[in-house]
Amino acid sequence: MSPSRSQIPVVVLAGFLGSGKTTLLNHLLRRNGGNRIGVVVNDFGAIEVDAMTVAGQVGSTISLGNGCLCCAVDAGELDEYLEKLTRPSARIDVIVVEASGLAEPEELVRMVLASENPRIVYGGLAEVVDAVEFDATRTRHPEIDRHLALADLVVLNKTDRAGVAGVAAVREALDAIAPGTPVVETAYGRIDPELLLDPAARPERAEKVRQLSFEDLHADAYDAEHGHEGHLHAAYESVSAVSAAPLHPRRLMDFLDTRPPGLYRIKGWVGFGAADPAHRYAVHAVGRFLRFYPEPWPPGEERLTQLVLIGSGIDADALRKEVAACAQSGRPEDVPDERSMWGVLRYVHRDADDPQAAEDAGEPDDSGLRHD
Repeated sequence: MSPSRSQIPVVVLAGFLGSGKTTLLNHLLRRNGGNRIGVVVNDFGAIEVDAMTVAGQVGSTISLGNGCLCCAVDAGELDEYLEKLTRPSARIDVIVVEASGLAEPEELVRMVLASENPRIVYGGLAEVVDAVEFDATRTRHPEIDRHLALADLVVLNKTDRAGVAGVAAVREALDAIAPGTPVVETAYGRIDPELLLDPAARPERAEKVRQLSFEDLHADAYDAEHGHEGHLHAAYESVSAVSAAPLHPRRLMDFLDTRPPGLYRIKGWVGFGAADPAHRYAVHAVGRFLRFYPEPWPPGEERLTQLVLIGSGIDADALRKEVAACAQSGRPEDVPDERSMWGVLRYVHRDADDPQAAEDAGEPDDSGLRHD
């Protein structure tokens, strides 16, 4: 469920030295779910390009045998490489920007949000935290509190070494620093890629029978050598919510503005019935970022609202009930009028090629961030 067929999510990955950020990045490259990943880093040294089968190298871009690309850049070159990675010929599905050594995470997030590249969309800030060294890191780098407050997702790494009491103490501190921000616990940076990446849907990857690639064999060998046997240690939940009745735009925006702690991503399509009978709206929400993308209803397809909600420590039944409560009742007094769509239109992506969309959307906050 892509937010827009033409836009590529840009995920900012941050974390202080030793937190396990690069380990997590290498894990995503191995378990990419069929995605072609564009990685922007400041140093190739820690990325296991040899293990990932280097197919060729041109300038400061390394092409990996699994279809991924790595670019070594400094902060001033970020826009230039985003332009290269988003060219249709690159066929990239998601871009991961490693913050350490490039710039402050806040600055990178601002650069992504302010980018005039129409082919990208903000994919969230994931901050990796070392559960063992958290207190010492805060002492050496007090700015970590500011980074965590900005994060859309906190990956609490090395929990296998911190012990139950240690993890609990760090969780308590995180709740105070970044209340409501989803926290996933893991070891060896082994989060489920679905937290950050959507499964790719390319025709060439839909073979019913596929030979094992070098990437598959290397990943399996790595898992066996390190004793993980392919288990993913990050606990998260993915909840599906479907409604045959159109949603009321005001109630949906109330839900999005007050969504429960731990809810990290929302994706899918929403129908608003009489408020806009010609369109369904693709939803892309990550952390405090929100975008809607109107598109015509597919001919002959049942007009359903279909949402996937992803987070950590969330109540699946409660979320489904909250989405269901957004549905229009069918009573005359519950039919939305034109003004009820204004809250949604504030977060409609303004396509430079569609002046009417920009006019209809009024003057939204171009960052797409909800100011809670």
